[in-house]
Amino acid sequence: MKAWIVTATLTWMMTGTALAAAGVNMDYVHAIKSGGDTTVVFKGESVQAFRNPAANLSEEEIRRHLTGDALFERNFSDDPQRFDHGLGPVYNNTSCNACHSRDGRGALPVIPFGQEWVQLRQNESVFLRISIEDGVSRPKTAQNNWGAPVPVPGFSDQLFHLGSMGVREDVPGAGQAQVWMKYEKSTFTYPDGETVQLRKPVFKVTGAYDEYFDSVTGQTHSRLYESDVRMGPRMGTPMIGLGLLEAIQESDILALAARDLSAEGVHGKPNFVFDIQKSMAGDPYPVSMGRFGLKNNTPSVFHQSLGALRGDIGVTNYAFPQESIFGTALFDLYKQNHPSPLTVEASREVADDLVFYSQTLAVPARRNVDDPEVIRGAQLFNQVGCTSCHQPSFVTGPHQIPALSNQKIYPFTDMLLHDMGDGLADGRQDFDATGREWKTRPLWGLGHTQTVNPRAGFLHDGRARTIEEAILWHGGEAEYSKGKFTTLPKADRIALIQFIKSL
Repeated sequence: MKAWIVTATLTWMMTGTALAAAGVNMDYVHAIKSGGDTTVVFKGESVQAFRNPAANLSEEEIRRHLTGDALFERNFSDDPQRFDHGLGPVYNNTSCNACHSRDGRGALPVIPFGQEWVQLRQNESVFLRISIEDGVSRPKTAQNNWGAPVPVPGFSDQLFHLGSMGVREDVPGAGQAQVWMKYEKSTFTYPDGETVQLRKPVFKVTGAYDEYFDSVTGQTHSRLYESDVRMGPRMGTPMIGLGLLEAIQESDILALAARDLSAEGVHGKPNFVFDIQKSMAGDPYPVSMGRFGLKNNTPSVFHQSLGALRGDIGVTNYAFPQESIFGTALFDLYKQNHPSPLTVEASREVADDLVFYSQTLAVPARRNVDDPEVIRGAQLFNQVGCTSCHQPSFVTGPHQIPALSNQKIYPFTDMLLHDMGDGLADGRQDFDATGREWKTRPLWGLGHTQTVNPRAGFLHDGRARTIEEAILWHGGEAEYSKGKFTTLPKADRIALIQFIKSL
């Protein structure tokens, strides 16, 4: 064995022993089956890495998964005569797959050379959440939608930039407003003098459907343009392992929230959110712990999937039977011109098959786990404090899909909210999440991301083109770990990133 390999291995063993003595479980270093028995194995990187059913499903469950797969890729239509009817009247995309490319991450639009702004059109993976922000925390009641964000009057809690024909006769094809994006660029300098250029997408909104010009003040007005409106971009995220995350026991997540990591400035907390399934069952307090969405604002794959089906695409279903803009002036005008009866557009079978598909996408196995650089990177990942938030492993509890129950998994998330600092803040509350707080994203499968979608970006708005850029955007509770990372020698920084890519 070469001397440098021996040195690296002994260094890891000594550090690993010390960490084990401190109560840190280092079994993740050599773990291969990230999703337990659900894991699928690839010899290398693959564009199909995220598109597989869990490996331990029955034949009947695989058939149902494949039925859901076809629905996930379906482009819905706004033609009431077509079998795939249901799109709109306003929407952000025409299919699930358009935002979650090959079940992976989305990408920001390309800005043509010489152009500052680009307009969001069809097949973009990013959209804007919107709400009224007053900074006041109130008890969760039915009157305030159990603490949900306050919709913008005349709009909703999501800005729909596309519309079916007839929604906007003044701007055919537009939805509630037009959305534009440009980049702000900055430079990060490491203590050793190396520099990295960072970018941040910035958005503006024009052409709101309620826009009017005040000839007295010379200003253009819309309720959407008022100072109390907050807007936050959201990028399509990977679909893998969602059912396994759903099966993590709540007590395990709350135990992580109870840890004292104040020495590192880490204070993870859960988000408690409206639960549509409890509401449908008549629960007088339909609130559960959030697990999904970039701010943990939905409690289940059912809620997340069918909420997105109605919200992002405009396809109503038995969980969300009303259009997203129901009750607004834009919707009332549309219904006057299109007086067809309101119906639930997705059958219960279609809705449930989509949910099952989303629950049963497999996590790919780790790669290169015996590579000395990857092993050293795993040790450094713990050493700089990444595992304080990116909790390596859980054992799932019972789940209605037996294949997801009692699995040892390695998602690298604590399923909690953390203040990530001003650089990532969107200033928008979401139930118990503040405008600076985000869910710790799972890291499993990260090394396949840009093979699945070469233009995919990281973080909530896709700004980071590389894993290194994503780390450098960390702030707030992650400032301690980022500081340790940035002071590492370059070779160690590369090793840590190689470990993340092995996931």
